[in-house]
Amino acid sequence: MAQRLLYETAVAPGLWPLEPANVLRTACKSGAIVAQRAQEISAEINTRPITIDTAPSSSSALLALALRFDLTSYDAAYLELALRLQLPIATQDDALMQATMAAGVGVVR
Repeated sequence: MAQRLLYETAVAPGLWPLEPANVLRTACKSGAIVAQRAQEISAEINTRPITIDTAPSSSSALLALALRFDLTSYDAAYLELALRLQLPIATQDDALMQATMAAGVGVVR
C-alpha cells in the first residue's frame, strides 16, 4: 500500500489521523519503537497523498453498517466511505475485509 501512495491518492474518513497516531503510540508503549522514530514515521505518513473526506456520515448509517456486518463504528466509517465513493478499501483487518467483499466493494491488495 505504501508503494501505491507514491503515485495514487487515497481517501479516508475524518477519523483517519487517529489511526496512525494510535498505532505508533501502541508501538512506543510496547517498546517496538522509540518516540523519536514514531514522530519520524508520523511525519512521513503526513506527506502521503491522503484526502480526508469531510462529508458527514450519519450515525444511523454507520450503525446500520456496523450491525449488518458486525463491525466497529470506526470500521463502518471506512466501509461507508468506500460504498459512497465506490472505491476499494486498503485493509489488513479480517472483519473489515470480509464486510467489504460482502458489500461488493473491492479490497486493495
